[in-house]
Amino acid sequence: MSGPGGLFDLLPAQEAVTPAAGTAQLVTAALIGIALIVVLIVWLKVHPFLALTLGSLTVGAVATMPLADTLESFTAGVGSTVAGVGVLIALGAMFGKLLADSGGADQIVDTIVGRSSRRMLPWAMAAIGAIIGLPMFFEIGLVLLMPVIYLVAKRTGLSLISVGLPTLAGLSAMHGFVPPHPGPLAAIDVLSADVGITLGLGILVAIPTIVVAGPLFTKLAERWVVDVHADGVQFEPTRDPEGRRPSFWVTLATVLLPVVLMMAKATADLLLDEDSVSYAFMDFVGEPLVALLVAVIVAIFTLGVGSGMDRDDVSASIGASLPPIAGIILIVGAGGGFKQVLIDTGIAEVIADFVTESGISVVLVAWLVAVLIRLATGSATVATITAAGIMVPLTEGMSQGEISLLVLAIGAGSVFFSHVNDAGFWLIKEYFGMSVGQTIKSWSLMETVLSVSGLVFVLLMHLVI
Repeated sequence: MSGPGGLFDLLPAQEAVTPAAGTAQLVTAALIGIALIVVLIVWLKVHPFLALTLGSLTVGAVATMPLADTLESFTAGVGSTVAGVGVLIALGAMFGKLLADSGGADQIVDTIVGRSSRRMLPWAMAAIGAIIGLPMFFEIGLVLLMPVIYLVAKRTGLSLISVGLPTLAGLSAMHGFVPPHPGPLAAIDVLSADVGITLGLGILVAIPTIVVAGPLFTKLAERWVVDVHADGVQFEPTRDPEGRRPSFWVTLATVLLPVVLMMAKATADLLLDEDSVSYAFMDFVGEPLVALLVAVIVAIFTLGVGSGMDRDDVSASIGASLPPIAGIILIVGAGGGFKQVLIDTGIAEVIADFVTESGISVVLVAWLVAVLIRLATGSATVATITAAGIMVPLTEGMSQGEISLLVLAIGAGSVFFSHVNDAGFWLIKEYFGMSVGQTIKSWSLMETVLSVSGLVFVLLMHLVI
């Protein structure tokens, strides 16, 4: 997953691939496999894990790869992906649940909103979305923040669009660009990108992208979508207001701890002597697995014990965080299997050769592939890991910075134009009480602005990296 000395350096190197069939047949196999996945997910409502599994077997069959070899390739891809990404997703879920159950998330929200003027509220809500979105999955962050969005809209008289859309921009940008979210983690694993570099560049891309898609785009959306208010909506508070909460600064420091550790490893790789003790220490604690493990242990004390939770409460909170992510881990794992079949049949190499000969920007191609799969399937995670698998051969000879930008381009494409085949679309529609048309004019267009502006900032970075 990371650079030299990383966790996945223990895995065997990828051997040169002998194409399983001719170029035309391999391209046909890829198109049929992807089309089958889309049909199964969109029309037949098959779970993405099963769709990716069947799509992988279909690719191998059409490419005339022996069935035993196809199964071996798929299971190897699933195993390596789950081993690397699954544990990180689990640790991230534990951390996010502790943040929510301890009242730490509420403390961040109350502190920032309490210090913001009416004019600055959209900017404050975007910041809240980004901070809460850093350790939390999009859906969990949305459920956690909806009571806050309603409460702020009610107290200020602002529309739900004015308050909610910037918050959603912050959440969605973190989901698309920044580990430990499943999509970026999976792409980092597949493309062997450096986590610290990708994290740092991801934050640099996410900040201006949130500004454009959040507070700035909201000024337009307010004119297109009117009469969306929080009147009459009742939400129970996420935590007893009289209960103890960890302080704002303790909570913020805990949230940023894994980010700091992973960034420290990237800095050590650039500045420190590899034979020094300090480098060895930074290299160890900055590994995503160790950084997130340290963050969870620290959170047990700063967030759990600090909010008055006893051992049973902490155990229950951590235990409750795991069942909801089982499906995500399976999808990511099957995506890893699909990726490995694409590589072992030689399909990924054929696509890479075509892109290289065409002269089209690799970053742009990565974004376009992710966009097409996102539009077809409605899943950002499926779009990310499938596009990453297709782009693997193109990373040969690239610097770590360039590979990280490839990850971010795929992440930007994966959030393009959420529409009716995306569960998040209906979640937003119902929470905000909007019609389908209003949801498209606000949420769907915001996601599109987020995707395109993210690509623009990645391309600008590509000029200097």
